[in-house]
Amino acid sequence: MLTTDTGGTTYTKPSDPVEEVPPLWRLGLLGLQHVLAFYAGAVVMPLLVAQGIGLPPDEVARLVNSSLLACGVATLLQAVGLPGIGIRLPVVQGMSTAAVPSLVSVGLAAGGATAGLPTIFGAVIAAGLALFLVAPVFSRLVRFFPPLVTGTIVAVVGITLMTVAARQVGGGDPSSPTFGTLGHLGLAGVTLAVILLLTKVARGFVATLAVLLGLAAGTTVAAATGKADFSGIGEAGWFGMTAPFHYGAPRFDLLAVLAVVLVMVIIAVESIGQFFAIGEITGREVEGPDITRALRADGLATMLGGLLNSFPTTVYSQNIGLLQLTRVRSRWIVAGSGVIMLVLGLVPKVGAVVSAMPAPVLGGATIVLFSTIAVVGMHILGQADLTDSRNTILVATSLGIGFLPTAFPQFAEHMPTRQLQALFESGIMLGTLTAVVLNLFFHHLGRRRPGPATPPAATGPVHTPAPLGANDPASGEKATDGTLAVTDFGFSR
Repeated sequence: MLTTDTGGTTYTKPSDPVEEVPPLWRLGLLGLQHVLAFYAGAVVMPLLVAQGIGLPPDEVARLVNSSLLACGVATLLQAVGLPGIGIRLPVVQGMSTAAVPSLVSVGLAAGGATAGLPTIFGAVIAAGLALFLVAPVFSRLVRFFPPLVTGTIVAVVGITLMTVAARQVGGGDPSSPTFGTLGHLGLAGVTLAVILLLTKVARGFVATLAVLLGLAAGTTVAAATGKADFSGIGEAGWFGMTAPFHYGAPRFDLLAVLAVVLVMVIIAVESIGQFFAIGEITGREVEGPDITRALRADGLATMLGGLLNSFPTTVYSQNIGLLQLTRVRSRWIVAGSGVIMLVLGLVPKVGAVVSAMPAPVLGGATIVLFSTIAVVGMHILGQADLTDSRNTILVATSLGIGFLPTAFPQFAEHMPTRQLQALFESGIMLGTLTAVVLNLFFHHLGRRRPGPATPPAATGPVHTPAPLGANDPASGEKATDGTLAVTDFGFSR
């Protein structure tokens, strides 16, 4: 335990950074920083579903508010937890865009527009229940997720998300005539420059707010140059909760349920790798029971999402990057962000303030956040034996296949079903499944060919990690596992 002075307020910091409970004002600011990193991705998913099934604009707003509520509940379930539910780590949950094609197909098959929503929400509720019940089965798969696999998955996530960052930097809509103009690039540059400057010169608490301050600076410049639209703030209402079952009682169609269950299985496999990455960053060993509790929280949150007129949730990668960048790993700060999400869902006017942030400003921050995810993956891969050709081939093939949809967006156009099209459009899903399947093929199925033995770190149980950044490479020291420590991207000094 140690005592910290924050602007005249002294509080005791526990030796475990995950359990740190900072003063309320500090918790609020750091929680807001997580919300700003999460917000754009969380609201785009209900927008895509609404557009796909032909909902009118007023119904789109309802779905966005409902989704923010569901994200807040899901984040609190993971960070705070209930008995037997929640991983109790700084996990931010948001809407899963991987589910969009299946949900749109279900909605259109049920009549489209508002007529299709009861069937969508029925399938979401049933899929959430299924994940909740089978979570212990997934916990037995932990041995199939050694650092070789989890590091590859996390690296694929970071690399493929760079296309999202690039789109935001350009202005958000590639079809717009202003996409990629100097004005948009300049806003992203201002945000990025402030983050980098604070990384260099800031100390203490201010340094942990580098991303938030960068976003604030970029938005201020956008407002001063007329590139920010705040008209939506005045138009938004003060209270906007949509009652459960607003669109009628959920309908449970077998084919619809099976379609969403399949998506939930893929999301769960992807999430396992991300839970291990969060354990790596926080210095917590993630084991089978932790995966069970985490996936139960995912399942329960998805069920509640269906009741609240919302959709499946998943771990948000950009917030994993923020954990590493700020080196602030308190689960209570993330719980604070969950409370802020609830407020955003209940008070549309507050949500309108956040949504007024221009896309290029957010892009300037996500360049750093998404790249940091890839760096975390590389650090985890440093614990695998890449001198074994099988492991090298596994990583190379997974990265290559994961990058195909990014390099060639038309890659999935001729798939026979929308579900397969959704799978082949997602580099993260393709890379994740490739890594898992190749690990089974090389290290678990049949007899191994003669060759260099793979050390336990590459194929055995997950190691007990030290927090990333604990060993400073500038000092010339090495990590305790014998690999070079990852470059210290934290802001704290």
